[in-house]
Amino acid sequence: MKTPAAIIKEIKASPLGKVKVAIVDIDGVLRGKVVSRQKFLSMIEKGFGFCDVVFGWDAADLCYDNGSFTGWQTAYPDAHAEIDLATYRRVPWDRDIPFFLADFRNQQGEGLEICPRNVLKRVRQRAADQGFTATFSQEFEWFNFRKELTPTATFMPISTGMFGYSLLRMTKNSAYFNDLFDLLGRFQVPIEGLHTETGPGVSEAAILYSDVLEAADRATLFKTGVKEIAMRHGIIPSFMAKWNNSLPGCGGHLHQSLWKNKKNIFYDAKDKNQMSRVMKSYLAGQLHCLPQILPMYCPTINSYKRLVEGAWAPTTVTWGIDNRTTAARVLPLGVDSTRIELRVVGSDVNPYLAMAASLASGLYGIQQGMELTAATVGSAYANKRAVPLPRTLQQATEAMRRSSIARELFGETFVKHFCETREWEWRQYSGAVTDWELNRYFEII
Repeated sequence: MKTPAAIIKEIKASPLGKVKVAIVDIDGVLRGKVVSRQKFLSMIEKGFGFCDVVFGWDAADLCYDNGSFTGWQTAYPDAHAEIDLATYRRVPWDRDIPFFLADFRNQQGEGLEICPRNVLKRVRQRAADQGFTATFSQEFEWFNFRKELTPTATFMPISTGMFGYSLLRMTKNSAYFNDLFDLLGRFQVPIEGLHTETGPGVSEAAILYSDVLEAADRATLFKTGVKEIAMRHGIIPSFMAKWNNSLPGCGGHLHQSLWKNKKNIFYDAKDKNQMSRVMKSYLAGQLHCLPQILPMYCPTINSYKRLVEGAWAPTTVTWGIDNRTTAARVLPLGVDSTRIELRVVGSDVNPYLAMAASLASGLYGIQQGMELTAATVGSAYANKRAVPLPRTLQQATEAMRRSSIARELFGETFVKHFCETREWEWRQYSGAVTDWELNRYFEII
């Protein structure tokens, strides 16, 4: 970890004379710009203005008509942002240009309540106030395509067949996969493992664990990094939760544990499942809150197409020991590695919001001394007593808007704004005429 003085010295000595800066919007998309060295140095000292429309439009740059934070009524002014020097990286596939993340501030000089990175920072501080260090990592599944230059401009997966863990399929595209592993590592997004998943052109990567804020930074930069590296190879990656209803969806599973005094406090050697009481209450809190904050894990229309039975994704509020059909999978792997894998999260997620939701609800369970229900043994799809998850973004958003727990965990300002954005997303979907409708009704009705 370099000191601010050392970082500034490096920027002044950089032969490029320019710097990339970015913020993360509500959908987890990086929004940024390239600035001159002189401009960047003044930004460090004074902060800088960044148009607040990045919290007033969706992933397609369509302005919300129901937003209260910003809009035509406010004329989309600049919001104050500040560089986080601790996020310093160099982009190895772009001439090693220096790169930084920034955070928005409100008029009181505090972290802007609706800024996803600030949401996580506040929850992380809540954990620290209780003496906990939260260690997280995220793994992503995603599909890779090549665009065929045909009249229909079809997208073809970079490999064929259902070959999970196939070294042969990776060898076929070895230049791409080697660049992912090596360049992302140099970008300080270290990958623990990279392999093919079951499906044509699908990959999975596990990012090395770290402090929860750094883990969210890595996860967010991973998605952008993969897209930028893939372009160099003529490949288009997709982090949609479900791009084809006949294939498995793409998860963005969260691994997590709490530490105190350099010890994993999820671990208890005396328990039959190595689960401490703290871990049980943490997990109970996550499950209790899950249906009330599900849009923070599953934020898009498409997210809910993934949550179907028999597709390696959960459909109920359940947990189990090393069980890949439940919402939470407990991994009792000894003193250093006992952890929870939250499997409800899709690869289309905003990592900051998912990790904030996961940690906040776990801390809520500890605070309330919650008792953990019995584990699901075998297929959770067959557990008819389990509470089902909301089936659509509309249902999930309505539950979150009504939830007093959501407001307790994240504040009125964030919950109001976030629910407004999800309601907008549902309305955009509801008004669209889909291929399914055309194929079903165009001629015969």
